[in-house]
This record gives sequence, structure tokens and C-alpha cells, in this order.
Amino acid sequence: MTTIIIEKLTKDYGNQKGVFDLSLQIEEGEVFGFLGPNGAGKTTTIRHLLGFTKAQSGGAAILGLDCWSEAKKIQQNLGYLPAEIAFPENMTGTQLIQHTAKMRGIRDTAKAEELVDMFDLDPSAKIKRMSKGMKQKVGIVCAFMHDPKVLILDEPTTGLDPLMQSVFVDLIHQEKQKGKSILMSSHLFEEIEGTCDRIAMIKQGRLISVMDAQSVKKFDRTTFKISFRSLHDFHSIQQEEFHIREAYEDTLHIVIDIDDHQLNMLLRALAKREVAALREIKHSLEDSFMNFYKGGHDHV
Repeated sequence: MTTIIIEKLTKDYGNQKGVFDLSLQIEEGEVFGFLGPNGAGKTTTIRHLLGFTKAQSGGAAILGLDCWSEAKKIQQNLGYLPAEIAFPENMTGTQLIQHTAKMRGIRDTAKAEELVDMFDLDPSAKIKRMSKGMKQKVGIVCAFMHDPKVLILDEPTTGLDPLMQSVFVDLIHQEKQKGKSILMSSHLFEEIEGTCDRIAMIKQGRLISVMDAQSVKKFDRTTFKISFRSLHDFHSIQQEEFHIREAYEDTLHIVIDIDDHQLNMLLRALAKREVAALREIKHSLEDSFMNFYKGGHDHV
């Protein structure tokens, strides 16, 4: 069953801002990644799905309901976590969770309590005294507590430490197994790779590609920062058949991109030299997409 349908959605704000002829479908039980640089149109798309904005042409539907004219009905089965959380600061986390439950008509708060325990959250503090990570946890509880069929999550692990990011990934897997449909905007490759079935890239308001997460990883390259102990080794490594992105003679370090099949070649080359430090540079998922398209691959 198709849960979310976006068809030829267009909202033109001028100066190439907005979304243009955007079409997407998200299936029941699917976790769908949504990627794009700032200003690409992610927020505009999400605002249409939430019923906050009316399209100039085209439209969107969730669970067979029109996102603009039937937004109130959709809200009953929709959980939303914004990228920028703005809660009433004089409330405690507990008060906010209780207020959200009351607004949604939730009498059984077992799900909320389960989430509070899962994320090791103490909601008794006032929100104005909470860290970004704690506010994010409160936001996650409020988004998931009514057990919605559809979830829209915008940068959901912002502010969470690595342990809590891992807990969040486990939560997404649990919700997916229940048949939930999840649209997740993120820039973290590990988060998307570990959760999403398919990923869409949007740029300047237009859909560039939709593909499965493993296909993106297939075309990703690994980047290393390598420091050498001698000027001789620093120069000699540059004679090898590797793509050297950057080289800094004053610090004797290079930044190198390699494909997976070149890893053993690199290790053999480094074994012949005195290496002071070796560090992998993590790419954002956006970097991975850009590497993919710079390689001249056709979009799906």
C-alpha cells in the first residue's frame, strides 16, 4: 500500500526557491530518506505534507487524504519531529508530554513512558534548562507517543550523543517492523544507511534521484587524512596512482580519496613509509550523492 503520495508538487517562491514538479511515493512499512542542501526544498515539501502550505499546482496525500483539505484527519495518524524544536520554555518535559497526550486524546501513556525509559530521559526539568539533546528526546517522545501510522522526522538525531543515536536507530527499526511509513530528513550517512530503504536527493527544488541506500554506498569513496614523518615520504606517496585531493607540505599531510578496491594498494604503499597519523574523514550523505553525480552516473 502506498502511504504518502506527492505528485507534481509545485510551489514557486521566486528566485528558484520552492519545489518544482516534485513527485514521490512512500510505501507502507518503508523508511524513506530525504536529502538535500539548505534551501533545496526539503522544508517546503514537509510543510505541504503537514498541511501548512497550499500547492500552486500538484499536491500531496497521506493515507489517501489530501494534505491541504484534510490535514486535521491526517494529524490523528501522523507524528512529526521538526528540525528546530521550539517548546514552551516554562513547562517541564513532563508537563509538555502530558499536554501533548491531552491534545491527542491519549489516556494510556504507556508508550510515552516506554520512550522516556528507552532514551534515559528525565523529563522533570524545565525545558529552558534542558540541553539540545534533552529537548530532542522530549520531541521524539511527543512524535512517537500516540503510535502514529506515519512519521515525518526532520534531522531527528540532532543533539543526541552516539549512544542515543544508536537507540534511535533501534526505535526506527521497531516502528518499521510494525508497518509504519517514515519520511526522514538527515545528513548523516550512518543514520540513513542503517535505517532507510530508499533515499531521495532534492536540489534547487527539483528531485535529482531516488535509489536504495546500498546503491548510494556502492558509489561512495573513502577519504583519508595521512601525515608523514619525512618530506621524502610526503613527496613519494604523491607519485603513487592515487587521487590526492589536498597536499600540505608545511604539515606533511595529504588528503586522499580511494575506492574500495584500492584499499590494499594504499596499505601496501603506506607500509613502505613512515606514517605519523592516519584518520578517515567521514562524509555526509550529501557528499556521497555529490560524488555519485560527479561520476556521471544516471539518476534512477
